[in-house]
Amino acid sequence: MTPRDAIFPEGAARHALYHEHGYSPAIRSGGLLFVSGQVGSRPDGTLEATHLAQVERAFDNLAAILAAAGCGFDDVIDVTTMHTDPAAQFGDLMAVKARHFPTAPHPAWTAIGVTWLAGFDFEIKVVARIPDAAA
Repeated sequence: MTPRDAIFPEGAARHALYHEHGYSPAIRSGGLLFVSGQVGSRPDGTLEATHLAQVERAFDNLAAILAAAGCGFDDVIDVTTMHTDPAAQFGDLMAVKARHFPTAPHPAWTAIGVTWLAGFDFEIKVVARIPDAAA
């Protein structure tokens, strides 16, 4: 079995959070990058105060992981987002989403309403292609 190729973004504080909770931020496998769910946490693990700030921070955290693997938002092919109150929160997501995925073709996207995200209100996980990987 091929060992997992874990990708970690820069920043020692976030590394401690991943180790504490026992998961990798992303795994590279077969030309694809599988990114764990990202929330609106600051480097010290505390959450942003507003829903919009959580969404923006989650996208920033995602961008750091994508960059660590040599990817960007143009390489994202599948997105799953989780929302604690989708009807009330979707406007914030759409505003941030439009900045990161401005043109078609857009990635596949699944949005899920959930009741718990460990104190957060939004989470995003993605699968991306790795541009320089052999097809």
